[in-house]
Amino acid sequence: MENNIEEKIDHPLVEFWQQFSKNKGAIFGLIIIVLFTLIALLAPLLSPYGPTSIDPEFLRIPPAFSEGGTLKYIFGTDDVGRDLLSRLIYGAQISMLIGFFVVIISCGIGTILGLLSGYYGGWVDRIIMRMIDILMAFPSILLAIVVVSVMGPGISNAIIAVAIVAIPGFTRIVRASVLAEKKKQYVMASKTFGASSFRIMFFEILPNCMAPLIVQASLGFSDGILNAAALGFLGLGAQAPTPEWGIMLADARPFIESSPWMVTLPGICILLAVLGFNLLGDGLRDALDPRLKR
Repeated sequence: MENNIEEKIDHPLVEFWQQFSKNKGAIFGLIIIVLFTLIALLAPLLSPYGPTSIDPEFLRIPPAFSEGGTLKYIFGTDDVGRDLLSRLIYGAQISMLIGFFVVIISCGIGTILGLLSGYYGGWVDRIIMRMIDILMAFPSILLAIVVVSVMGPGISNAIIAVAIVAIPGFTRIVRASVLAEKKKQYVMASKTFGASSFRIMFFEILPNCMAPLIVQASLGFSDGILNAAALGFLGLGAQAPTPEWGIMLADARPFIESSPWMVTLPGICILLAVLGFNLLGDGLRDALDPRLKR
């Protein structure tokens, strides 16, 4: 009985949660992410109106808690009579999908490049890292703008552009981890027993590189949402009437003084989503890095 209790206490997941739960900021970030994820998944059920439904009798109505507001539109309406609450809810769905696909694409490509660069070294490492250095020489948003300008505006092209910008971060992290891992005895033993390079990279080394990769993925999620919103604001990402937070900010720019809620509400959503993933990333780093454990 005592042995079973000790095994449960020493279980890696239990140990991880105990370390993670000590960080109150990380818990707060996790709550924010779970809320946004639920809102995104349940958008058709939570939204009182369609994201593109227009009510010409209610133009730029303030939120219900402000003077002149109505309970019919709790967060008010925009300049063409669309319900802001419904657009914000569907905007969460779009932003979470953008962040998800950005992380999947950039993490997949960056991980493969980092594994090849760190494991083989030599001319393979030099070619890959010089390509990464070139990508990192450009400011991230500027590089994304250039890619979208070449490919054309649109939400799918914006995802590809933001993913390209995020690849160098994943590549460098995986490469550094591989350089440290490939010198260890278990890798030497695998080579001695005749294991292929593919097996050593993906089944031996990669699982031991997951901790920093998970942290980078959580931070890459927030960068993806932020950069996609920036492209939407500039008219290079998702196109109107798509209910994307960046587009909502761009549409509300002429009314920033007369109707400030049209700018404030999408801005708060972007702030909370990015803050949630950044806090989660910090908590994951503290919980997964053995050097930071007491």
